[in-house]
Amino acid sequence: MTDEIVRCGWCGTDPLYQQYHDQEWGKPVYDDKTLFEFLILEGAQAGLSWITILRRREGYRKAFADFDVEKVAAFTQEDADRLMQDPGIIRNKLKVAAAISNAVAFIKVQQEFGSFSKFIWAFMPEGKPLLNNFENLQGVPARTEISDTISKDMKKRGFKFYGTTICYAQMQATGMVNDHILDCISR
Repeated sequence: MTDEIVRCGWCGTDPLYQQYHDQEWGKPVYDDKTLFEFLILEGAQAGLSWITILRRREGYRKAFADFDVEKVAAFTQEDADRLMQDPGIIRNKLKVAAAISNAVAFIKVQQEFGSFSKFIWAFMPEGKPLLNNFENLQGVPARTEISDTISKDMKKRGFKFYGTTICYAQMQATGMVNDHILDCISR
């Protein structure tokens, strides 16, 4: 009998997907630069599969100034036009415009709260990650009351492409919630 490695089924057999699952997904992130990266990537993912975005991650890194929020917030219409010609990213005018305007909103949150991390983690009970106990992927929600609250607050602050489902996906990606199934190796 062989010891089979068990992962959450969503990552399949793609090595890039498995590496992301094993090394990043569900691990708490408190660094504003990484939180901004996921804000851009999750917004880009709306309506698409995560692997589509993951395969373009380096393209996004190059296109969006290594996820430097100050630089992205200063992007001009010329930069937006350049991004619309970049095959390394999803070329959607609304998503590109949202990434730039979200950078501006992100900086405002940093100024108000000291960091985006302090702001976003304050929504979590005691500021700590939630460890869920799902036996299979069918139990994992697409949204929660917390993601509803965060999404609503962020929309009021001017964030775009940040509905509750995208918010929950970012919460999973940045370890605010750990939704690895019970027998997963990354739990």
